[in-house]
Amino acid sequence: MDRTDLAMVLAVRQHGSLVKAARALQLTPPVVTKRLSALEVHLGVRLFQRITRRVSPTTEGHALCDRAIEVLQSFASIEDELRERQSEPSGLIRIACSFGFGRLWLGPMLAEFHERYPAVAVDLQLCEQLPDLANESFDAAIWLWHPPAHIAAEWISRKLATNQRVLVAAPDYLAQRGTPKTLEDLTSHDCLVVRENGGDTGQGQRFDHWRLSTKSTARTPSRTQHITVKGPLSSNSGEMVRDWCLSGHGIMLRSLWDVAPQLASGKLSRVLPHYAMYDADIHWLAPYRSQMPLRIRLLQDFLASRFRDEPWKYSAR
Repeated sequence: MDRTDLAMVLAVRQHGSLVKAARALQLTPPVVTKRLSALEVHLGVRLFQRITRRVSPTTEGHALCDRAIEVLQSFASIEDELRERQSEPSGLIRIACSFGFGRLWLGPMLAEFHERYPAVAVDLQLCEQLPDLANESFDAAIWLWHPPAHIAAEWISRKLATNQRVLVAAPDYLAQRGTPKTLEDLTSHDCLVVRENGGDTGQGQRFDHWRLSTKSTARTPSRTQHITVKGPLSSNSGEMVRDWCLSGHGIMLRSLWDVAPQLASGKLSRVLPHYAMYDADIHWLAPYRSQMPLRIRLLQDFLASRFRDEPWKYSAR
């Protein structure tokens, strides 16, 4: 059994198909089928159950795949260390991020990082759901949430920036409907709601329930209030809700990094500016590895330095 065998079983588990695994490995399906059968004979165990149009790992298959990830990462770390001792940082970094933040903020910074380290290639994958980083061969993800305890314990987690969701509306809407003076006033306004992760079906967060807080000061502690809002327009697309808000259809709760340009241009105005929702800080998440390659460590430090001062705050002023 060699490295190519380990890469093959990981590809089969990831894709759930010998044909798709062969395509990913740039091999023909008969070659993958033959090599997998030979590996199972060599080990004396069945690694995958063949079902019509799909293969799924057995208990032994899962065990081998989990160890294969560790072994392949160790090989990669050794190669990276030896390569980087001889030359400048080089190699590929695969990183995942959500669509909006990735396009608006992370993408430009990765281009800047590449200019600084031209021998490092970056593959940015934009996605709606956080992928299984280790099993899908990602080096890291930039994600906007506080990772749950079970993830934080298994992964490397580093907070890159504080993020807040703020209330905003178009000036035309406020001119027609008036500006809310208290949180209770929101109940008489059209509030634009993003419905994701199950919405009000009982699976996941209720996005029409806003938990808004004031910042603590030397004289007054932070105060949190809960308000349930409603409105005639909702969508599973945050970008659609933002477009409705820009068109004057209501008030929305949106990350400051996302609406900073519109606030700066005057297309949107803050509503109840002393309140915000502090629940989506920006984190670096990565699978645990005993030794982090230099190129990845450099990228992590670079992003931490650039995001530390929350650059979107300056454009929102």
